[in-house]
Amino acid sequence: MTLKKSVRVAVGFLFLLSLSGATEGAGRWVLLGTRTVTDRADHDTIVVTARRGDFHAIKITVRNVAVDFKRVVVHFASGGDQEIELRDRIPAGGESRVIDLRGGDRVIRSVDFWYDAHTATRRRGVVSLWART
Repeated sequence: MTLKKSVRVAVGFLFLLSLSGATEGAGRWVLLGTRTVTDRADHDTIVVTARRGDFHAIKITVRNVAVDFKRVVVHFASGGDQEIELRDRIPAGGESRVIDLRGGDRVIRSVDFWYDAHTATRRRGVVSLWART
């Protein structure tokens, strides 16, 4: 193979590689909202107003303190709900598993979550809701 042909093959390969990276952008994570949590409350709601869209999955991230999640309920704009038994302790700096959303109309109106926050040190936890397009 000549040098010129080798360069063409390499450029073609890099072009195809760049296209595969572009398709991953379609499934990017979008921040839908955050809530500050304490050990005084055990239920909070994140209302989705700033970013509407048809999402395929959600995940929850936690900062500052560990949070024990009991359950999560996703409320869709169509009126339907999806209840999720999370039952996980997410450590400070951690995140939940990726939770796939059911159905065809997955425009999220709000998400309720029940939890126990471990804030004995008076630090407040921050729970963030992310959705994948």
